[in-house]
Amino acid sequence: MSLASLLDRAAAGGRLSFDEGVLLYNEADIHELGAAAHARRMGMHPRDVVTYVVDTTINYTNVCNVHCTFCAFFRPEHHKEGYTMSHDVVLERVKYAADQGATQIMIQGGVNPELGIEWFETLFDRVRREYPHVDIHSLSVSEIVGLAHVEGISTRDVLSRLKEAGMRSLPGAGAEILVERVRKRISARKVKPHEWLGVMREAQQLGMPTTATMMFGSIETHEERIEHMHVLRELQDETGGFTAFIPWYYVPFKTPLRGKESTGLEYLRVLAISRLYLDNFAHLQASWLTPGLKMGQLALFYGCDDMGGTILEERVVHDAGSTNEATRGDLENLIVSAGFKPVVRDTYWNQLPTS
Repeated sequence: MSLASLLDRAAAGGRLSFDEGVLLYNEADIHELGAAAHARRMGMHPRDVVTYVVDTTINYTNVCNVHCTFCAFFRPEHHKEGYTMSHDVVLERVKYAADQGATQIMIQGGVNPELGIEWFETLFDRVRREYPHVDIHSLSVSEIVGLAHVEGISTRDVLSRLKEAGMRSLPGAGAEILVERVRKRISARKVKPHEWLGVMREAQQLGMPTTATMMFGSIETHEERIEHMHVLRELQDETGGFTAFIPWYYVPFKTPLRGKESTGLEYLRVLAISRLYLDNFAHLQASWLTPGLKMGQLALFYGCDDMGGTILEERVVHDAGSTNEATRGDLENLIVSAGFKPVVRDTYWNQLPTS
């Protein structure tokens, strides 16, 4: 089948095989790939709406026993620069975000073995009681697995207890590239690909929606990027529990792994093939935090229907060398100038009335 025929079929919603996905990624013209992805996006979401969420990321601790080579944020146990926020400090940051209109709170940090599950249960219960209008979309698979190890219980039990405490959904952080060769090179102490998928399956079975991410641009091949999407698509076929896919590229400037930053064209290519390959994912999010706001705007023509969040506070990507920031006004101006209508949503893609 010709590249043009493959693009036409994918644009109409036809499923790509693994080999077809690799072929399009490697050989399709970037503009034609983008046009097919945009056609697929408009077929799935025909209204001229682009959504975004008002949110914040509170990095409550930088103490971590995983030690990923692509991370400039973590500090090992007992390091003089290590910190863990008190519950009161976290709640101050939640209050600030809520006062700015945030409806989504992402509390994430390192895998700190000194924190047990009761620490999080107490924190989430306070957030739920004091700020009932915000959604606790928090932690990561690595943190869930870390808590299971500390407590000597299953990851399903960890998820069940945190859900009872108020954590309503699980972000897709920590996936990186779900290929064992890559994991061994960049995050050897992190959860294995099948473990990441297993925790996501458990969360979804417990009624907790999740997102899926991909950090590309470290040491993976193009084929491994498609393999990452392929295992996500298989799990989505099984559970239907992923709300969105969020690819973002690795920022190398201050990390032990180093390397070169991905180009804008590579970012757009990844977005476009993501929209075409992940035919069972409802939403594709433009992660503007690493490529910048102008690339985030271009992403709206390469398959994305969502601009992500305002991210009022964040340290992990910032510490790696990214300096991008955005206000609600910034995101709305980008959406409007691209010819779309900005609409605020919540964590579950329910569109919210304008204030």
